[in-house]
Amino acid sequence: MTHAMPHHTDHTHGIHIHPSILSADFSRLAEELRRIDSADAVHVDVMDNHFVPNLTLGLPVVKALRNATELPLDLHLMIDDADRWAPEYADAGAESVTFHAEAAKAPIRLARELRSRGAQAGMALKPATAVEPYLDMLPELDLLLLMTVEPGFGGQPFLDVVLPKIRRAREALDGSGVPVALQVDGGITRETIMRAAEAGADVFVAGSAVYGADDPSAAIDELRRAPLH
Repeated sequence: MTHAMPHHTDHTHGIHIHPSILSADFSRLAEELRRIDSADAVHVDVMDNHFVPNLTLGLPVVKALRNATELPLDLHLMIDDADRWAPEYADAGAESVTFHAEAAKAPIRLARELRSRGAQAGMALKPATAVEPYLDMLPELDLLLLMTVEPGFGGQPFLDVVLPKIRRAREALDGSGVPVALQVDGGITRETIMRAAEAGADVFVAGSAVYGADDPSAAIDELRRAPLH
């Protein structure tokens, strides 16, 4: 087991970059992981071709990733029946497991189950899913992921319509005092990360902006610095 992902209580204390392995070359994953050694964690998209119209990877590849890197694994499960499957990903050694609110029948129970198995509990919301119905369960979570594209495919443009939701979530987190990371995923570039960080996000998933660069590690550093300028 590697070190746990840090809790973030104040978004001004740091910008955390989680490159998405979905944008890497899957034929040489171990080498691709070494190219992002400056990352805070590796974001792993699990898609089942049901919850989203795409199929990526599952437990066997997650277990292989666990053996191939010392970086924390930040899993994003875009799958149906999250209540059944998410705990198995915690058992596979992921530091953080994020399920979709839209795919969980009992999200509080599931979040507690993930924590009981040693993982941080994350919950994701699609762009059109309101954050307000879930604010009371913030103490059950370690991470709240607000999708800034419709989940399913990489390379989509950032949806500015989500920015007010990020602001409302940040206000709720600051008001509650619970140490929940506020993550955004989709269309993150040097330009859009500034808008998302200004709105209150502190953890950023970046796919093509990292792995599309000649030097992914340098691209991570550039993304991390962008909101500070």
